[in-house]
Amino acid sequence: MAASLSTDIILPNAPPDLLLPKHAGFLSKYGTAKDDYDYCMTEFLRMSGMYWGLTALQLMDRLDSVPKEDVVAFVQDCFHEGTGGFSPAKDHDPHLLYSLSAIQILAMYDEFKAVDCSKVVEFVQSLQQPDGSFFGDKYGEVDIRFSFCAVATLALMKKLDAIDTRKAADFILSCQNFDGGFGSKPGSESHAGLIYCAVGTLSILKEIDRIDGDALGWWLCERQLKSGGFNGRPEKLPDVCYSWWVLASLTILGRGDWIDQKALIKFILSCQDVSTGGFADRPGDVADPFHTLFGLGALSILGYEDETTVKLKKINPVFCMSQEVIDSLGIEVQILPGGGAC
Repeated sequence: MAASLSTDIILPNAPPDLLLPKHAGFLSKYGTAKDDYDYCMTEFLRMSGMYWGLTALQLMDRLDSVPKEDVVAFVQDCFHEGTGGFSPAKDHDPHLLYSLSAIQILAMYDEFKAVDCSKVVEFVQSLQQPDGSFFGDKYGEVDIRFSFCAVATLALMKKLDAIDTRKAADFILSCQNFDGGFGSKPGSESHAGLIYCAVGTLSILKEIDRIDGDALGWWLCERQLKSGGFNGRPEKLPDVCYSWWVLASLTILGRGDWIDQKALIKFILSCQDVSTGGFADRPGDVADPFHTLFGLGALSILGYEDETTVKLKKINPVFCMSQEVIDSLGIEVQILPGGGAC
C-alpha cells in the first residue's frame, strides 16, 4: 500500500464516530431549496440523485423522512410512455442510467405498478446490440456501465429472459484487460468503477466464475493507499466513492478480507462533514448525496457500528440497495467463495 503524498492525503488524527442523525437531516433537506444554483445545475442527475439519497436514508432506517407520494409522482413524470425509458428529470431524454435508478426507487417502495413495466422491458431489450453490449440510449454510445444498468434493471423486474444473457456476459469479458481489470469497452483502461459494473453484471447473470478472482482481487487491493482510502486507478487520489466500488467488487469476488478494513473505516469516517452532515470525496471537501451513499454503503458491508449509533441496515453489494429489498423480491446473485491472502 505504498504511496507518495502527491497521490494520497493525510487524515485528521481522530475521525468522528458515524453521525447518522446529521446524515439523515442532510439528505432529507437536500434539494428542497429549488432556486439554489446547485439544484438547477444538477437537473440532469435528478433521478440518480434521488436514488442515492433515498437508498442512504433506507440504510439508516429513515426512508419515511421523505414523502413517498412525491417520490413516486416524480418517477412517473420522468417515464416516457413512447419508449419505456426514464429520464433524469421531466422533459429530458430517457437513458438506461436513469431507468435503473427509477426502477431501484420503485423497488424500494414496492411500487412497480406505478408504471408500465412491460414497456421498460421493451426499452432495455431494444438497446442490446449483436455483440451483447448495450447502447445507453438512442444516440448509440456503448459502455460497460450500460450493460450493468440493463441487466440490473431487468433482474429487479424478474425479466432477464428478455435479453441474450450469454452474449451480455461475453461482452463484459471482452472488456477485461491484461492486468485483470475491466475498462468501459474492449481496450479501454481498467478502472475500479467499471470493474464494479463488470463484476456486478456477471454476478447477476451467475457467470462470475468465468473470471480470475485472484488476479482481479490483487488489482483491486492495490487501490488502497496509506491513508486507508481507495483510488480508482493507479496514481490517483483516494475518494470515498471508491470505498464502495472496490470493496463491493472484492466482496462479490469473496475477497473482502484482503484489504485493511480498519484503515478504510478511518478514512471513510474522516470524510464526514461534522457541521452539515453528509460525506465528501475527501476530508474537508463539500458533502453530497453521491458520496454519502457510497460511504454509508461501504460501512454497511464492513459491519461498522459503535456505541453511539444505530447499526446500518445490511446492503446488497451487487445492487447497492438494502438487502431486505432484494430479499423481498426473491433475487439471488452469485458470490464467489473466499480466496487466499493478498
